[in-house]
Amino acid sequence: MLVVLSVLWGGSFFFVELAVRELPTLTIVLLRVSLAASVLWAAVAVLGRPLPRDASVWLAFLVMGLLNNVVPFGLIVWGQQTIGSGLASILNATTPLFTMAVAALFLADERLVRRKAVGMALGLGGVVAVIGPGALAGLQDNVLAQIACLGGALSYAVAGVFGRRFGRLGVDPVVVAAGQVTGATLILGPAALIVDRPWTLAAPSATTVAAIVGLAVLSTALAYILYFRLLGIAGATNLLLVTFLIPVSAITLGVTLLGESLGAMQIAGLALIGTGLAVIDGRLGGLLRRKAIR
Repeated sequence: MLVVLSVLWGGSFFFVELAVRELPTLTIVLLRVSLAASVLWAAVAVLGRPLPRDASVWLAFLVMGLLNNVVPFGLIVWGQQTIGSGLASILNATTPLFTMAVAALFLADERLVRRKAVGMALGLGGVVAVIGPGALAGLQDNVLAQIACLGGALSYAVAGVFGRRFGRLGVDPVVVAAGQVTGATLILGPAALIVDRPWTLAAPSATTVAAIVGLAVLSTALAYILYFRLLGIAGATNLLLVTFLIPVSAITLGVTLLGESLGAMQIAGLALIGTGLAVIDGRLGGLLRRKAIR
């Protein structure tokens, strides 16, 4: 599920890259969450999932929509208007680092340990290698855009920790996904109408429309069903390791669908990311130690 989620979210950088050519930030994000909400509520109806009756759960949906959609989507889309998708994905890969810090402060079962810190450092180094050091060229330029992407990563981290409560409350993952994007739509709707005045924009091209549909249906609706299911069974830090896999997914799609080739640096980066994930997970190391003792 983590790998599938990385493919869905890896595609979001591509879709955004297409959409920002013709549409402003708030309009893109509003279309993303509102279309995703329609798809997810249809899924809730078809699957017959029960709706929560507690008002506090619906308030939590609104908070989750702000932390997991409105803030990070807005900041990253705005940042991608001035920096490339490669650098944006590297900055997004800092999410687990922020998550470790936030989780260590607020979650008793996700304390910071040396093994996780080492694994995170390896994984982040692997992401840089996969994208290529050239993506970091101009790191001193467009500082605000880079800070915006880092702010989006921090918001994702806080959302991952906050979202743990839905598993304890027994709310179905599809309902949580639908609830949060609905909350995001309610927050973004007035802002997009006032700031972007979308009725004054030129009609988007077929490519932009397809990008928005892919962004909403695949990278949001389907992705968040997986997201909340994984959050309940794997924890916030393990779930957000997906940000290390997103660049890997993008390159894999390029190789398989576009005939692109992998260089030595990218292969080394893939190996480094895999090593980092194994170190964080800890089970492989434990198995090797037990075998060595025996």
